[in-house]
Amino acid sequence: MPQAPSRRNLPLLLLRAREGVMAHFRAILNQHGLTEQQWRVLRALLDESPLEPRQICETCQLLSASATGVLARMEELGLVRRVRMAEDQRRVRVSITPKSRALARRIMPLVDAQYRQLELALGPQLLEQLYGTLDELLLRLAEVPVDVSAA
Repeated sequence: MPQAPSRRNLPLLLLRAREGVMAHFRAILNQHGLTEQQWRVLRALLDESPLEPRQICETCQLLSASATGVLARMEELGLVRRVRMAEDQRRVRVSITPKSRALARRIMPLVDAQYRQLELALGPQLLEQLYGTLDELLLRLAEVPVDVSAA
């Protein structure tokens, strides 16, 4: 008989927390015809545009194969523009379009309202503590080597 785990399942807890948070935003995205991945890309490009696809993958936590499809669909919808770099035709820069800026202007007040609702329900202190804890977790995890021999 296998031994019972001695620790809580941290990856599962983080996934459940993510789903719990996303449940509050998913309807807004669906209402505007966006997938979660498309919204992550749009948010990243609103913060800093243009970006190369590899930067989008890192920032938005997308696998390269997924990002290719997401960006292609977003380009078809007129939400992003991909332009080859003059100095290296193999590289591409992705930028937002006026259509995606207009879409973000419609969505952001709804997203901000949802954040306010979460803050009211959870309390500003808990949210700030959560942000700080997650920032610290990410910072420390970046310093911990991944043990591939455990696989």
